[in-house]
Amino acid sequence: MQFFPFSHSVTPSVLAITLALSIAPLGAQTAPAEPAGQLIPLVVTATALGAKPLESVLDTKAAAQPIPAQDGADILKTVPGFSVSRKGGADGEVVLRGQAGSRLDLLLDGESALGGCPHRMDPPTAYIFPAAFDRVTILKGPQTVLYGPGNSAGVVLFERDLHRFAAPGVVVDGSLTFASFGRDDEAVNVRAGVPAFYLQAAANRSGSDDYRDGDGRAVHSHYERSSVKAAAGWTPDASTLVELSATVSEGEAAYGYSMMDATQLDRENFGLRFRKTAVSPLVAKLEAQLYYNFVDHVMDDYSLRSFTPSMMGPTPSASNPDHRLFGGRTVVELALASGTTVKLGGDFTVARHRSRSTTNQPAMPYQSLPRIADATSDDYGVFGEVTQPLAASARLIAGLRFDAWRAEDRRAVIASMMGSTPNPTAHERRRETHPGGFVRYEHDLAAMPATVYLGVGYTKRSPDYWELMTNESLATKSSFHAAAEKTTQLDTGLTYRRGPLTGSVSVFVNAADDYILVQTNVPKSSGMGMTTSMATVTRNIDASSFGGEAGLGYTLADHWKLDASVATVRGRNKTDHRPLAQQPPLEARLGVAFAASAWSVGGLARLVAAQKRVALNQGTIIGQDLGRTGGFAVFSLNAGWRVNAHALLTTGVDNLFDQTYAEHLSRSGGAVTGYPVTTRINEPGRTCWIRLAVTF
Repeated sequence: MQFFPFSHSVTPSVLAITLALSIAPLGAQTAPAEPAGQLIPLVVTATALGAKPLESVLDTKAAAQPIPAQDGADILKTVPGFSVSRKGGADGEVVLRGQAGSRLDLLLDGESALGGCPHRMDPPTAYIFPAAFDRVTILKGPQTVLYGPGNSAGVVLFERDLHRFAAPGVVVDGSLTFASFGRDDEAVNVRAGVPAFYLQAAANRSGSDDYRDGDGRAVHSHYERSSVKAAAGWTPDASTLVELSATVSEGEAAYGYSMMDATQLDRENFGLRFRKTAVSPLVAKLEAQLYYNFVDHVMDDYSLRSFTPSMMGPTPSASNPDHRLFGGRTVVELALASGTTVKLGGDFTVARHRSRSTTNQPAMPYQSLPRIADATSDDYGVFGEVTQPLAASARLIAGLRFDAWRAEDRRAVIASMMGSTPNPTAHERRRETHPGGFVRYEHDLAAMPATVYLGVGYTKRSPDYWELMTNESLATKSSFHAAAEKTTQLDTGLTYRRGPLTGSVSVFVNAADDYILVQTNVPKSSGMGMTTSMATVTRNIDASSFGGEAGLGYTLADHWKLDASVATVRGRNKTDHRPLAQQPPLEARLGVAFAASAWSVGGLARLVAAQKRVALNQGTIIGQDLGRTGGFAVFSLNAGWRVNAHALLTTGVDNLFDQTYAEHLSRSGGAVTGYPVTTRINEPGRTCWIRLAVTF
């Protein structure tokens, strides 16, 4: 099925139509005005500060360098504190402050979407199309309880603006992106309505051939992804909104790290949302939503690569896991006396995972096999968060939540390449209650336009599917008894805004009891003192980490814009007395731009230090340490031209000097027929791109 009928090269007629739309007269509509004396570069190289401490906001419609994002990992890697573990051309794993997986929740319009692959071929980023959203809000650290349990690293909110049409109208925005290595993206979003009703339709597609690293070596990395979303909203008055939405997406991605590729990345989604503001003098807002997500994933070793028989795999193999998730959330916001606001609510997720696989696809296709349930996991939470002014310039924000978590191991046997063995935890159930909370003090300084803050948060995170069900424990073939992870974190910092100067500094220190570690190549004994296998195990340790981020932005002489940032984290495995694995190295960024009223030019330097603190074979569900890495520097250039009030043309060159390098957290290079094997998956070499965005 092809939802967005474009091949890897867009036809001249499509391009001509888009260009024609971009210059069509649009009546009295005009482009947003820029603040006086604050000319903004047309290509973004830095992250905007949010309205609150520990908050960052990304504009998904703005062109950004590196190349504009095509999935959830691409857009987050531009934010200080974030790193990405590369697997191929798409669907990377995101890491915030050295924490990954379910320590960092990615929510799509408030909804959770979990991948199906036991080997993380399809993390949540694989099902995110940034162009389908209006902004991305990042909340760092365990400093909120409003968005689900266990978010010790933070929460990422991909959000759409939902609003009522004041008068009948139509809003259209779209973009075309072309880049090296056959990359082309298309996106269109149409919203039409009258005061009482609106309709929205959005379509996105992205595709690329294999890219090449700085030495010209091809990386098995081609992909194609597409998505269609439709929504209908009822807005009977200015304070009421009800929306019903549906999304269908599909994709495929070649991976240079694995023996298989993601040959199907399908997602179905249905959502119902309700919002009511100004309900009464006491009730400022009421929100509720229900949603359904179904991810259907296929991985095989023959569709996107040449199949090569081996002793372990003489015939083509395929696996088809799926993940079905029901969820919901309701929140009421109360406006109490003296400016106090209280948010009370609850949320739930009900997840079911199944799978089917074959090691002889021609003779016994996976499509003919039944899907077998292997795990269930449910969470029901209640929460409350209060903001209490202490004075005209100070406030206290605090929150508390409790979650009832339960899981069941439905595997009768545990299968491996060596055969199947009885599952020692077959049909066992776990039921636990997990508390979480935080308290943060914020103070607006009188001597300068700055806010300082100090907060402490605690979260208890249940093991996720990948930690519970895909590995062994030290004692048995099952890790279903892995303990919940408890994290206490202190956050402090400062944000500053005055005229052309903005800045922020944030520092964190955390301690994690029963930190969930995933370790490979662990020798397992038969019980007679002999090593019979090397296993991947889930085990609990005690760990700690500290680090922070700093950013500075300055507009000089109304035309020059300077942005700088630095991020670092350092972790320790206290149980094994060694560094905590999968921690990114120190990283700095420097962006410089010259902006006039209709055009801008700029550059970006990314400087990454060596990482010598490693723990071989240890890590998380997204990967393990492979060894030390050296530092590198990557330079990029960009330019932008506002064609008219409705069209913006941007272009850039990433990795200007064709540097050959790999991120420290990158996955190891696998043996793929016809491709060179590298220690890690190298990043793309010099990449040229151009993007046309239109709005009317």
